[in-house]
Amino acid sequence: MKASLPARLGLVLLCLLPLIALAHGISDEDKQRMLDGGYMQYVWLGATHMLSGYDHLLFLLGVVFFLTTFKDVVRFVTVFTIGHCITLIFATYFKITWNYWLIDAIIAVSVVYKGFDNNGGFQRHFNMASPNLVKMVFVFGLLHGFGLSTRLQQLPLGDDAGQMIGRILSFNLGVELGQIAALTVMLAVLAIWRKTASFTRLSYATNLAIMAAGIYLLFAQLHGYQHDVNGESLRFPVQEHQHAHEDLDIENTTDKSRNTL
Repeated sequence: MKASLPARLGLVLLCLLPLIALAHGISDEDKQRMLDGGYMQYVWLGATHMLSGYDHLLFLLGVVFFLTTFKDVVRFVTVFTIGHCITLIFATYFKITWNYWLIDAIIAVSVVYKGFDNNGGFQRHFNMASPNLVKMVFVFGLLHGFGLSTRLQQLPLGDDAGQMIGRILSFNLGVELGQIAALTVMLAVLAIWRKTASFTRLSYATNLAIMAAGIYLLFAQLHGYQHDVNGESLRFPVQEHQHAHEDLDIENTTDKSRNTL
């Protein structure tokens, strides 16, 4: 028996869990590369960070999903870009930050919002027109940029103002290059898909999937926040959970040794 669409979607999201958990992390290797390398390292990290930022990409997909003209694509993407550049640059330079789990949780809400709006949710459920899309994309752009800033602030940016600005701008340039690359693929796929009958038939379900992914990301980020601020009081504290796995490995090794005697 074939699985239902929600079941398939849930399975896909479960498979993506490890990727989502790592989507915005700044590894120790990345930090060391920043210390050893120059501005190009920040450009590269910015690009890869955007391309692995599933919340940013899902929101962008929602924004361009029904845009059919180059003029509209440029207008909305430019508004989003201006928004995230403002907070990325200024929040990082002035060291304005917040808990990144909560910021990413709110960014996940923006993904849900865009899928809901694309499916005419305001008209269907609230009997009202959608809020001005240009303004909303700008506001969400500010939010997405703040999320990027919190991650950038985990990197060594230096105490020299000139060097810090250079690194921030390099990272921002990388983000924009990654965004252009992702949008190029999205727009090409959407342009081809719109020429088929399945686009009209599946567009509603696709935006439901975008909403479902946003909801999943929201709960994943809130779960991460709980571990971040109150990890020891949760049912499975991190250290005890790790020790449990280590003890299990020891037991398995011992059993195998006995079986070979």
